[in-house]
Amino acid sequence: MTHGRAKRGLKPPALAVLLACLVLAACQPTVKVEAPKEPITINLNIKLDAEVRVKLEEQADEDIAANPYIF
Repeated sequence: MTHGRAKRGLKPPALAVLLACLVLAACQPTVKVEAPKEPITINLNIKLDAEVRVKLEEQADEDIAANPYIF
């Protein structure tokens, strides 16, 4: 006699969804992580370029202040 309790276990739609997820997960491509054969080069010219621009802007500001009628 089952006193109104439902059977435990997965219902067919839930089982189908679970099975589909497992099948899709099993078919995923594998990803291999390998070190590059050539060394990684990092270009650090950005800081130097920004520094040169700031110096040029400061010089331009000084020149404009010294010669306000230049333009």
